[in-house]
Amino acid sequence: MAESDRGIISLMKGWYGTVYRGVKEIRGSLMIIEDVKDVRYEEVVRIMGPDGVERLGRVLEVSKDMAVVQILGDREGLEANCLVKFTGSTFEIPISDEVMGRVFNGRFEPLDGLPPVVSGDKRDINGAPINPYARVYPHDFIQTGISAIDGMLSLIRGQKLPIFSYSGLPHNVLAAQVARQATVLGKEEEFAVVFAGIGLRSVEARYFMEEFKRSGALERSVLILNLADDPAVERILTPRIALTVAEYLAFEMEMHVLTILTDMTNYCEALREISTAREEVPGRGGYPGYMYSDLATIYERAGIIKGRKGSLTMMPILTMPGGDLRHPIPDLTGYITEGQIILSPELHAKGIYPPINVLPSLSRLMKSGIGTGRTREDHRYVADQLYDAYSRGIKARDLAKIVGEVGLSERMRRYLKFADEFERRFLSQGVYENRSIEETLDLAWDVLSIIPEEELVRIPREYIETYHPKYRGVEVELP
Repeated sequence: MAESDRGIISLMKGWYGTVYRGVKEIRGSLMIIEDVKDVRYEEVVRIMGPDGVERLGRVLEVSKDMAVVQILGDREGLEANCLVKFTGSTFEIPISDEVMGRVFNGRFEPLDGLPPVVSGDKRDINGAPINPYARVYPHDFIQTGISAIDGMLSLIRGQKLPIFSYSGLPHNVLAAQVARQATVLGKEEEFAVVFAGIGLRSVEARYFMEEFKRSGALERSVLILNLADDPAVERILTPRIALTVAEYLAFEMEMHVLTILTDMTNYCEALREISTAREEVPGRGGYPGYMYSDLATIYERAGIIKGRKGSLTMMPILTMPGGDLRHPIPDLTGYITEGQIILSPELHAKGIYPPINVLPSLSRLMKSGIGTGRTREDHRYVADQLYDAYSRGIKARDLAKIVGEVGLSERMRRYLKFADEFERRFLSQGVYENRSIEETLDLAWDVLSIIPEEELVRIPREYIETYHPKYRGVEVELP
């Protein structure tokens, strides 16, 4: 036996059962192995290269006598004569309450210098679908402290509400602010954040780590950070690991968990890359035809389960390639989730943060989680009136570009003024400004006071007389 073989075999401790020597082909991050038996889909594979380094992989495809294995981690040094062992189990992570306050990479290895999580309780990262009969319809409001979201696009506990952004917009800043400020109102219940960064640049990863540490939010959070220079295949694991942690905290520890996934576009690009390496027939936009069902296996893990006290709320963030709302990634995401928050490059160019374009945005579950006993009795009516007035103001702004402001009627000039003040005072707020829902609604009434009372047709008279600045004796200073 060669000395190199003895060295490799001495490292193969715990390798029991059949070990395959040699592979047919290594193609990028994929390894093709022939003459295999009793191999199953998603099975974890242990790989020992000639360099003596053990790597992990997972089965992507299996046929009668052949398996396609996805290599996880560094592929440098791997050759066709490596040793392969199929473990018989799927990819699992150890899970316990020790995960709180921790930072991991896309393979669930610690990035914070602390020891790995040690627990006999291991969970399959692919999870299990929630029985539709066991699902509870979401109806509890989550306060993010951001007026545009809380006031007009309310996030409801158990909801899937994505953010659609453009390259160069501050979606990461917005994600960090939501993670810092999100809370369940009026109840002494534990709230946690699981944050998954997918394909982040190093500067972005540092930003998130520093923001969570500086604000103290890390104590109630778990960070899973996959970097851009990590193997692309790890982007497939990162959101699944994050959701496995979130499910444990929500349904075992009975916490209310907000899971933020950014950037899901990087996940879909990794999915396309792997599909291309497997020489699959491409679907729309070159993405695999199964991308819809694959995304659904991630998004549908959010929700509330009957008989469980916890909940899992999801806020995926994606950058729209080319700014195209009809691109396959945002298009398919919109079908699966319950609304969308769309960021605007035009508002960003005007210096407005967060640059949320509320007119095309939507929260489909908003009405079930606001109103008396949840936020405030006037919330729904105020939101409807803001939509109506702002849309009229945008029309007035477009008309003014043609005929000039002097060519507008007095009524149209009033709505034009409202649109400017709505953006300046209601939409715009500081990165570290945390507004309560009462502050948000009072601010909405302040800007609505620009419009004559007889134009507030979407709000019942009783609420006008209760909350309008005129009847509250509040002097509103407007330019």
